[in-house]
Amino acid sequence: MRHHACRSPRNQHGVILFIALIVLVAMSLAGIALMRSVDTNVLIAGNLAFRQGTTLAADRGIEDAKTWLAANAGTTLFSDQPVPYYWANWQSGVDLVGIGSAADDYNWNQANNLGADAGSNEVRYVIHRLCTTAGDPSGAGTSCVKASVAAGSGSSGSGTKGAVGYGSAALPGISNTYYRVTVRVTGPRNTVSYVQAVLN
Repeated sequence: MRHHACRSPRNQHGVILFIALIVLVAMSLAGIALMRSVDTNVLIAGNLAFRQGTTLAADRGIEDAKTWLAANAGTTLFSDQPVPYYWANWQSGVDLVGIGSAADDYNWNQANNLGADAGSNEVRYVIHRLCTTAGDPSGAGTSCVKASVAAGSGSSGSGTKGAVGYGSAALPGISNTYYRVTVRVTGPRNTVSYVQAVLN
């Protein structure tokens, strides 16, 4: 009669314990990876929220620049002003966002500082008249970027809204000069946003 050798219960229990330890380690690693993924997503969402907040805060700088331009309309805007945040030309060699050489970076300490809002966003802005040089924008040497404005009801031009017609200009009327407003907002967690608007 043949006798079959059987594994002892001790050996079987040892294999199950080894498999259980492997499963436990795998589950622990999966849990750690899930926690890190959630933390990263929360951090990204928070940074995006701060960035959106700084972008929205830039509206305050644009509105303040618009008010300043309206209050100083006329020959005052023909030349650089004592306040260092208005320039009668576009300063083509200046890097406003600080990605070029340090010598060309704009000094934001001299920009108009509106202070911090309720969300701790510090708003600063600078205005550039879109002309190559200072002076009267109607002069030949200033080379200003201008927008044509349709004339009023007393004008001989017709309201074609840009369409070409016989006997009348497509855009009759006077022309206004463009101004570029660059706003820098510094927010929490060293968030920095730049927003530009063109006004006329």
